[in-house]
Amino acid sequence: MALFKSENPKTEMPFDENGIVPAHVAIIMDGNGRWAKKKLMPRVYGHKEGMNTVKRIAIEASGLDVKVLTLYAFSTENWKRPTDEVNFLMGLPIDFFDVFMPELMQNNIKVTTIGWIDQLPEKTLKVVQNAIEKTKDNTGLILNFALNYGSRAEILQATKMIARDVATGKLSEDEITDEVFSGYLFTSVLGEWQDPDLLIRTSGEIRLSNFLLWQAAYSEMYFTEEFWPDFSTTSLRAALAEYQHRNRRFGGI
Repeated sequence: MALFKSENPKTEMPFDENGIVPAHVAIIMDGNGRWAKKKLMPRVYGHKEGMNTVKRIAIEASGLDVKVLTLYAFSTENWKRPTDEVNFLMGLPIDFFDVFMPELMQNNIKVTTIGWIDQLPEKTLKVVQNAIEKTKDNTGLILNFALNYGSRAEILQATKMIARDVATGKLSEDEITDEVFSGYLFTSVLGEWQDPDLLIRTSGEIRLSNFLLWQAAYSEMYFTEEFWPDFSTTSLRAALAEYQHRNRRFGGI
């Protein structure tokens, strides 16, 4: 697990248009609230601006031939936030897909989710399911939202499912491998791209926060001081440029 912390993405090495691009980029979109506080605005203002960043980054990633962009949109722990903020966050997917759907279709972007979306408010769930249905035949970038997602709970769920399958004879203990275990995780729907090649976190924090703990075992890590609303297409290219200069050995030499 390689780490890199960027102070200023504009001064880093340039992105090579002909270089290797990570197939799966995962982002912990952090710092919306602090961004708003610096501007003497309410936290929800930061979340709204962060939604606009999602649009910019998704289109840019699509143009750079990234196959999967997984965004940590709402964690299982986020329910602990103030009710007004949670309610606002639950309304963001409604606003996002209402405004962004034409561009999703225009850019051939497919929407998927990981997490327990069935626990979302009915109106939010309906909009998310509608976006998934409308874009299901698109063949470009997979825009994968982690909604009501927590990695520890995901791993526990997978373990229990495997235990049940072993108990019923559907699976033997000797058949349990890394690949089999991965097949019981939410990300199995992503097939060959289920593990992120590059994991980015904004806002200067250096931790995974219960995000893709199993899947990120060999991910390259990139941390930037920028808050998510400030994360630009230039910022994304800086992260990808850093990835291009990594030597991924996966435990070998």
